[in-house]
Amino acid sequence: MILLEHQNNASLGFKFTRALSNPVSLCLLLVVVTLVVYWPVTHCDFVNYDDPGYFFSNHHVLGGLTRANVGWALTTSDAANWHPLTWLSLMLDETLFGKGPTGPHFTNLLFHAANTVLLFLLLWRLTAANWRSAFVAALFALHPLHVESVAWISERKDVLSTFFGLLALLFYTRYAQKRSRVRSRESNAPTESLALDPRPSTFDYSLALLFFALGLMSKPMLVTLPFLMLLLDWWPLGRISDFGFRPPSVAELLRKTGISDLKKASQFLTFSHLVLEKIPFFVLSAISCIVTFIVQQKGGAVAKLARFSVSARIENTFVSYARYLGKTFWPVSLANPYPYVEHWPLAWVLFAVALFVGLCIAAVWLGRKFPFGFTGWFWFVGTLIPVIGLVQVGGQSMADRYSYLPLIGLFIVLIWGGAKACARWRLPQQIVILLTVIILAICAVRTRSQLGFWHDDETLFRHALAVTKNNYVASVNLGTWFSKKGQTKDALDYYYLALQMNPSDAGVLYDMGNGFAKLGKWDEAIANYSRALEITPGQADILNNLGFALAAKRQYAGAITNFEAALKIDPDSADAHNNLATVLFMEKRFEEAARHFREALRLAPDNPQICANLGDALVKQGQTTEAVRCYQEALRLKPGDLQIRAKLQALGAPISN
Repeated sequence: MILLEHQNNASLGFKFTRALSNPVSLCLLLVVVTLVVYWPVTHCDFVNYDDPGYFFSNHHVLGGLTRANVGWALTTSDAANWHPLTWLSLMLDETLFGKGPTGPHFTNLLFHAANTVLLFLLLWRLTAANWRSAFVAALFALHPLHVESVAWISERKDVLSTFFGLLALLFYTRYAQKRSRVRSRESNAPTESLALDPRPSTFDYSLALLFFALGLMSKPMLVTLPFLMLLLDWWPLGRISDFGFRPPSVAELLRKTGISDLKKASQFLTFSHLVLEKIPFFVLSAISCIVTFIVQQKGGAVAKLARFSVSARIENTFVSYARYLGKTFWPVSLANPYPYVEHWPLAWVLFAVALFVGLCIAAVWLGRKFPFGFTGWFWFVGTLIPVIGLVQVGGQSMADRYSYLPLIGLFIVLIWGGAKACARWRLPQQIVILLTVIILAICAVRTRSQLGFWHDDETLFRHALAVTKNNYVASVNLGTWFSKKGQTKDALDYYYLALQMNPSDAGVLYDMGNGFAKLGKWDEAIANYSRALEITPGQADILNNLGFALAAKRQYAGAITNFEAALKIDPDSADAHNNLATVLFMEKRFEEAARHFREALRLAPDNPQICANLGDALVKQGQTTEAVRCYQEALRLKPGDLQIRAKLQALGAPISN
């Protein structure tokens, strides 16, 4: 009876394992696990770092999918990028879910789950290895380095471009497999060359090209995808035969036979054909690079060499590769952003260079024996090139989000290499399964923990300050957070900390001026506004606020000068018109005051205070009938205002309920 029960349990276990190994079951399992682990992201708030420009302060996005907004998305260079599909997807979020953060976060999560499934299907199609493909996809889904791409609404471009990129690779794989007769169906690298089918699948090729174009229109980081296709041609597609990953001996160099020459010629022709096959992809990449460089230069995103020297960029490139590797295996102290380091310690740089060069040599040297290592390592290296910092964009030294697509290469090396090691060491299947579950569980726990830091600005940037040094951006954003909460003194502390790191930042000086103004410390406010204008002259908002501070000090002549300068730069500023009119009113220049109050009201017709102000100016000119109409409109906009009621009563005008 005991033996029969054991046999029944073993039979049930086999059936369960067989059912679970079905690709459909694995896809469903990956989706469920991803949604469960990442679900807290739907409760996260916006962050005041790129999210205003990408969503909650962008009137085009908040206007939803209209013809005018679609036209804007296709032509704008806002955010120093041309990525119209990213804008359109965010507009669709607003149309479907409204203006809150839940909808965009949920969409990011759906794209991440979809990318996980697409990655599994791609690897399964390439290798026919169910469990290894599923493990790579699970690592992709649950690794903490990917939290930033999912939890940050502004990184919709990351998950969206990867979605189209994986679709492009999937259809390219279908095309390549239909074009070639595979002589070996092993999941490891085939060593025999593949004969070409003269009837290629142009439909799959066209879809791959289309999805690649859509990916570039989501984020230009995909420009290296054609090179990635060549890597897949080597392994696992096996469309490229051996190109000498083993250094030739002297005898081989001296030996010249007709057969050898013909073989090399055949190899060269095959490789040349595979490169020519991808010319349309390379053309799209080149166009994307040109457009991106022009747009980012126009938007000021490309850091000038005067700020980051060539030597600093090269140092940062090698150190960043090492840091990405380190955070892949030990994902702690993750932050947004990582401050740029002008000069790394020499020991760090030498270690990083040695590590990078050593791993590249190992990948090439062992490429014949472990072809997955060659493909996986250069997948990682190549897809990071656009964002590694040789052309510095922004002020970060590296970013978790940049690893979203590149880490797939490392995961391939780890899982396929691990599978070979387990087979060689003859580890029991139960041990392998246990190790797999433990690794994924650790990733899931760390991901959940990292998600908690994205709840709001305070948790995100407090954590960044805790795990990094000289984090200027985190200090500024914490200051803004406390300012919005009305905790002005705390805000000023963080602004001051940011100024210690970057004393010539006009934006922080402006924020400090606003903080002192809220506290009624007008002299300090004037000093900070003036300093900000010295650094960036001609800023309408700074001129306007400086004028307000001068008016509070009763320095009316200086206030008028600044308000007028602000209006020359931005004639449609209702606030500047109202402020100028208020000072003119105090100077008893009632006719001029009334003219500017009218202009302010035209620009902001729903502002009850401007209505009341215009009424005051009209009363001083004896135009009581029109003044009454202004007061009544102000009362309609702000029912129950006692001051406006008193002014109407003083004029003997009726007050509507």
